[in-house]
Amino acid sequence: MKSFIVFALFVAVAVAAPADKDATIVRYENDNIGVDGFNYYSETSNGIRQQEQGQLKNVGTENEALEIRGQFAYTGPDGVLYTVTYIANENGFQPEAAHLPVAPVA
Repeated sequence: MKSFIVFALFVAVAVAAPADKDATIVRYENDNIGVDGFNYYSETSNGIRQQEQGQLKNVGTENEALEIRGQFAYTGPDGVLYTVTYIANENGFQPEAAHLPVAPVA
């Protein structure tokens, strides 16, 4: 499940950001030893930044679930810096950003 969520987030960033075939990774940090959660950060030469942390919550119960919190940012073709902050857990992927529509409150 965790691998799918991480993969889906990379796809979302790749689709959302303008293509730059010459971009290189300028910073990458990864702390994932398989227990007690994970943290990572990456930044590319074209200004895309990603940060994520995850951990298992309710360990050992029937409500055990992986919770991931993170954000990604990129500069759009219009020159605006777009930043998306999100939580992904048993309630699904929950993004928040100034440029995303918000569902009306019933």
